[in-house]
Amino acid sequence: MKELLLSLLAGTIIGIVFKFLRLPLPAPPVLAGVIGVAGVYFGGVIVDWFYKTLG
Repeated sequence: MKELLLSLLAGTIIGIVFKFLRLPLPAPPVLAGVIGVAGVYFGGVIVDWFYKTLG
């Protein structure tokens, strides 16, 4: 839970800084970003599964 809160805090601070500097936010569109993160997570899960199955 601590990692989630720290991640949210860091992202919020970065978003605030970028908006104050009038820079575009360093994030993809919302749905594409969520799907991308889910893909990275599931890719890691699949590799872990292969390691456990084959090793």
